[in-house]
Amino acid sequence: MKTKLTFLLLPLFALIMFTSCQKEVVEVTNPNEAEALVANSELTTLISSTSKMDGSKDNIIDRASCMSVELPVTVIANGLEITIDSEEDYQVIKAIFDEFEDDQDSLQIIFPITIVLADHTEIVVENRDALQNLAAECQGENQPDDDIECIDFQYPISFSVYNTDFQVINNVTIENDRQLFRFIHRVKQGEVFASLDFPVTMELADGSTVVVHNNLELQNTINDAKDSCNEDDNNNFHDHDFTLDRLNSLLVTCPWVVHDFDRNAVNLTDQYREFVMSFKEDGVVKVRARSGDVLTGKWTTRLTDNGALIKLEFDSLVDFSLEWYVYDIEHGRIKLWAEGGNKIILAKNCDIVFDQTKTRIENYLKECFWRVERLNILGTDKESDYIGTPLKFENDGVVKLRVKGQLVTGTWEVLEANIGFVLQIHIDGRPDLQLEWLVTFLEADLIKLVNINNAMVLKRFCPDGDNDINYINDVMISSNWQVALYTEGDVDKTDNYFMYSINFLESGAVAVTDPNNGLIDGSWLAYRNEGLFLGLNFGIEPPFQVINHRWKITSISQTRIELKDFSSTGTVERVLVLEVK
Repeated sequence: MKTKLTFLLLPLFALIMFTSCQKEVVEVTNPNEAEALVANSELTTLISSTSKMDGSKDNIIDRASCMSVELPVTVIANGLEITIDSEEDYQVIKAIFDEFEDDQDSLQIIFPITIVLADHTEIVVENRDALQNLAAECQGENQPDDDIECIDFQYPISFSVYNTDFQVINNVTIENDRQLFRFIHRVKQGEVFASLDFPVTMELADGSTVVVHNNLELQNTINDAKDSCNEDDNNNFHDHDFTLDRLNSLLVTCPWVVHDFDRNAVNLTDQYREFVMSFKEDGVVKVRARSGDVLTGKWTTRLTDNGALIKLEFDSLVDFSLEWYVYDIEHGRIKLWAEGGNKIILAKNCDIVFDQTKTRIENYLKECFWRVERLNILGTDKESDYIGTPLKFENDGVVKLRVKGQLVTGTWEVLEANIGFVLQIHIDGRPDLQLEWLVTFLEADLIKLVNINNAMVLKRFCPDGDNDINYINDVMISSNWQVALYTEGDVDKTDNYFMYSINFLESGAVAVTDPNNGLIDGSWLAYRNEGLFLGLNFGIEPPFQVINHRWKITSISQTRIELKDFSSTGTVERVLVLEVK
């Protein structure tokens, strides 16, 4: 199957474009027999298993991983009546249960409720006995099952349906797991003949994505990923029943970052946040502080009737030195608890570079461009000055800052100090950057830096291999643009931009011609950051200074770009639409 897609954008605006009237976006050619999904093939089975309903997310309610409670549902948790209408609300129940470590937690469900089974069948359940009877049909705790939870399809996807002569007679768009499971069931029953329209984006358990281009790639990708995460199919939401081997293996897989810390009923999170722990198989545990200091201790585990415990022993890191009860394990998190108001929450982060070296930091910096994601100088946010202006660290200590399409050259150096590693940057006219920055946190795509009361976060920007970014760049530079809509809340301010012409240049410069043929220049940058964004920076020139922002791209075509500014709660605060002039 050869499918020509004019874009490969994230689901948020891919969904918009798939459901719009722009049918010319996808051109489908007839498939051949080798690309057809076979009813009893391994690939068809893998797709079916991937689209099965994962019932483990709400085990705190139904204690069964083969089914899920349809929301909303009302429950009484430790005497408090709450309505659960989203998956995030499961954490509300956990928070109630976690408020007191030594109380007896209870949950009462208000019936009737609707249960969704693994095959997405819905059943109305009238009472607890009926619910427990259904739960008893599930596999035992931590037993293998045939659903695949470690990889998911990013929707929408589409199938070409064809006749026995392999001529396309229909194109079916799939929006969710339920639709996919039922469609593949028809394929397995021989009711329809179909092939998947590629490319398809798959999302792994850690949030990363893989783009596949044919049946073989898809089959190999699912097979490689299906056992790559802990499916955590415990019918009890607390993980008291795991083995020591499983716990020990989990601890040594990746570094762990301190997310929350209480000691003797005193919250010390600010003191220990982003401390990184690395458990070694020989019983050695290392903790790297934000200052770069590495402290070495010992760790052991044991199993009791009340669950597993981890004993940490340090000579100097006394707040960590305790035997901690493993109270809860979630996806990528471990919660430790001890009597007397002691708690640690650790978050797994396999991208962190624990063993930092001067050469490793230098190599990371030289790999790609870097965006100034955050910059705080003496309590003042300065990151807006660097929207659309990435840094490039080059060999021989040369650093370049791209401003309005021009490269401003400076110097950089990584130094080893007694407190860790320090990054020095010197660029004329940029005093905010010209500090000795202590490297406190290093990941593959992120570096955190501090200098006394100043802080900076750099995020890696590698556009060369990103098809989405390349598509956006091509669209931006292909035409002159105008502001077709600009709103702030309910206020339409589009008229402020009447007769302006916007020209995005390949160099990263943007030139705006006003109605009197004056010129406003600025910078632009399309990048990925848990979505696709367009950074615009016009300095202080009105009326464009108000649209200096990192805009979320919600849809894009050759003639129209829709951008939105979201609040921290997800509310749309501003909308900016550009159309070809």
